[in-house]
Amino acid sequence: MSLRIGPIKLRNSVFLAPMAGITDLPFRQLAHDFGAGLVVSEMVATRELLTGRAETALRAESSDSITPFAIQLAGREPEWMAEGARVAEAGGADIIDINMGCPAKKVTSGYSGSALMKDLDLAAANIDAVVKAVKVPVSLKMRLGWDDDLLNAPQLARRAEELGVQMITVHGRTRCQFYKGKANWSGVAEVVDAVSVPVIVNGDITNADSAAAALKSSGAAGVMVGRGARGRPWVPGHIAQYLESGQMPEAPSGNQLKEIVLQNYQGILDIYGDELGLRIARKHLGWYAEGFVDAAWFWSKVCRETDIAKVIGVIENFFDESFEHGKERAA
Repeated sequence: MSLRIGPIKLRNSVFLAPMAGITDLPFRQLAHDFGAGLVVSEMVATRELLTGRAETALRAESSDSITPFAIQLAGREPEWMAEGARVAEAGGADIIDINMGCPAKKVTSGYSGSALMKDLDLAAANIDAVVKAVKVPVSLKMRLGWDDDLLNAPQLARRAEELGVQMITVHGRTRCQFYKGKANWSGVAEVVDAVSVPVIVNGDITNADSAAAALKSSGAAGVMVGRGARGRPWVPGHIAQYLESGQMPEAPSGNQLKEIVLQNYQGILDIYGDELGLRIARKHLGWYAEGFVDAAWFWSKVCRETDIAKVIGVIENFFDESFEHGKERAA
């Protein structure tokens, strides 16, 4: 089940969500290799691309083996959003995604992210500036609204389509919900009905059953997997296989899982360097260990260890022993 964003044909309609602090390049590489239809960079503030650090920022987000290269930009000033989009396009971006969905206070306090849903004229000005600044397709990620009294996603979606946005992703919660409660997939159906461009449903999609339910409730053209992929970069690709064939592949286990964790760990060290990478990797290792009997012990061990070779040894021993003694988690 493939779809297009403008002239770009995506290999399937199950995407990996952009998540700050989670979907860095090594993790996106794994998700892409497992078959995700699209992986989107972590949110990049436009000013990061305009302060002399553009090359560094883009290098941390791009890989020649990941196509298309989709980068998500956040900001609130149309002129800076436009310039950031130009820099991203010049740096190889194939798709520019505009963030109007992030609920984090440090983002919304600056009137970026989902705070833009409180001012549709400002939101539209930012969209218009980005679309006019680049030749590549532009997509938009949003929520249902700011709160239950301002559920204006259909209105924003219509304006976005009129301005040239070619795909829209909707997280089925308001900003004020953050990640509490359940995602309202049927609420996304109102956005689907409001526009003709592809709409992607996001929120609480963690496996094949929830993906199928979200598609049925929303009528969306595809799904985006967020927190359900933490420690499980294969999930979007496996869901895509299920939607295509009706068969859900088995989750990696044993030696295969160990090699995935080691690949992710080494990728983090390659990107961030040994000192910073050692710290950044800890949260990923914790997610990979979730569900295992000895997960707490493993997490404590890798957080205390500062020698990279010893951390690798801990990883190898933990996953080898878990497999040998039948302690592996459920899929």
